[in-house]
Amino acid sequence: MEHGTYPGARRPDRRRRVDSDGVSISVVEWGDPDDPPVVVAHGGFDFAETLDVFAPMLADEGWRVVGWDQRGHGDSDRSELYSWDADVRDAAKVLASVSSDPLPLIGHSKGGSMVMYLAATMPQRVRALVNLDGLPSGAGMSDVSERERIRSIRGELGAWLGHRRSLVGKERRPGTIDELAARRGRMNPRLSPEWLRFLVTVGAVESEDGWRWKIDPTMRFGGFGPWDPDWSMRQLPGVAAPFLGVLGLEPEVMGWGTRPEDLDRYLPPDARVVALDGVGHFVHIEQPRRVADLVLEFLS
Repeated sequence: MEHGTYPGARRPDRRRRVDSDGVSISVVEWGDPDDPPVVVAHGGFDFAETLDVFAPMLADEGWRVVGWDQRGHGDSDRSELYSWDADVRDAAKVLASVSSDPLPLIGHSKGGSMVMYLAATMPQRVRALVNLDGLPSGAGMSDVSERERIRSIRGELGAWLGHRRSLVGKERRPGTIDELAARRGRMNPRLSPEWLRFLVTVGAVESEDGWRWKIDPTMRFGGFGPWDPDWSMRQLPGVAAPFLGVLGLEPEVMGWGTRPEDLDRYLPPDARVVALDGVGHFVHIEQPRRVADLVLEFLS
């Protein structure tokens, strides 16, 4: 198999940009522009073209699939500073560029937590919600006082700003396609080398000294500034839109380790959760056909 190709992968049919208060966001689409839209949010340290197999499966069934590179990721602008609220504002701008009607949303990992937050805070914009292994386990959530919670947030903010200052002017380490694929493989051990090499060709840029991932080097693991998974889980009980959650039960470095029983007390009425044995965190990449069929059935 040649570099830059992967069985079933299809690059986006259209590309455009959305202005989010001065930050230019890269938006991509698969499918007929007149088909009903569904918006998909990628995970942290990912980019929209991680959907190059999964999105065409939805598009081939009559959906206009819209994704975007979050700020600091892929082909979107880098920012002076990153925060959860900024990512949510960018998402709202992308939704507005697609339609003024309520939309079905899909999100993976960080993107799953983000669309869950949108569904709770902007319910008029969300028609249905699919969360792909983006449900942080509630098992470790503690009932702390508001004063202690504020102190915790202050600590998160201070640590994030200190990390940001230490990396000003830095660049990501270059390498060959195989070297970048091997680095990514340490975080994505269940994904094939062939997929990881393809991912480099769509998610990295080549320069004279090698390839570099198109990810702002000042972002920490997770890529979205000071944030706590508890903040997303607190939104889940208030989600009014029809809800489908998909969990990968194989433990991985980038996964949450959430089990179905961890969610019981937080799920809104009529929510459905499907747990996939033998599947890791990147459910839509490892088992794209299986997950696409679940999503298509739900959206129908």
